[in-house]
Amino acid sequence: MSDADAGTGDANSAPDGENSASDDLLVEVVRAVGHENVTAEHASTVELTTDDWLTPAGDCIVGVEADRTPKDFAPEFREACRDASATVEATFVVDDDETHRETIVGRGDPDLALLDDRSMVGRTSDYTDDERTIFVESEGAAADLDRDLVAALADGADLTLRLEVVPAE
Repeated sequence: MSDADAGTGDANSAPDGENSASDDLLVEVVRAVGHENVTAEHASTVELTTDDWLTPAGDCIVGVEADRTPKDFAPEFREACRDASATVEATFVVDDDETHRETIVGRGDPDLALLDDRSMVGRTSDYTDDERTIFVESEGAAADLDRDLVAALADGADLTLRLEVVPAE
């Protein structure tokens, strides 16, 4: 597993170009790909899955074949997500192209299990009663993603999801 796959490395560089060990523990990077059935029409959730298939009913799923799941996340990251005052930033980048980049911001919650080994879901609600929820009360969901970004994913583009927990100050 490379540093980038483990949630460390260039994607987590500090502005001065040096990595902060404590910052790296609060960042996870997940790589996935789009699929022809990506519609991103769901108004309250956004999801990535390790499955290699997607039916039209999966209108919240924006990436398949995810290389990591919440179960793979560092214990420090999972613990930071369990702070109700923490902000969780989910940045979606398609094909490493800065024109297809969007961030959804949610918050943590003490009831997040973060142990699912198949998928991860961000929610606009405060629902935490499953192991795949990675943030709650977000400002957006799949339906709120830029339509050009969604079109690229429907064409099968590569997707990088960068999750960062920003602790309350």
